[in-house]
Amino acid sequence: MAYDEFLAERIRGVLNRKKLHFLEKKMMGGLCYMVDDKMCVGVVKNELMARIGPEAYKKALTIKGSKLMNFTGRPMKGFVFVQPEALDMQDDLEYWIELSLAFNPIARSSKKKK
Repeated sequence: MAYDEFLAERIRGVLNRKKLHFLEKKMMGGLCYMVDDKMCVGVVKNELMARIGPEAYKKALTIKGSKLMNFTGRPMKGFVFVQPEALDMQDDLEYWIELSLAFNPIARSSKKKK
């Protein structure tokens, strides 16, 4: 499945400017950015996927352009999709990345597959 390469490059740029070590991993039909071996942000089709945690989740859903992350008919609490029109400004993209990075230290790592 294709994902927005320009959005991926913008995310990469923000993470590089912050001098963070991250890995890019193709998953969930898009590209995910792993920070400290945990899913942090990503691109699915043309939307930003942000792992922001349960504390920021309710407030985030009130922000124009954000919506539930729902792959299977069941929303994933603590994750949101942000639509492209809500990411036009660099400050908006950085807001969502910062929110995701703030949650990252307390996020649980997924179980390693053997």
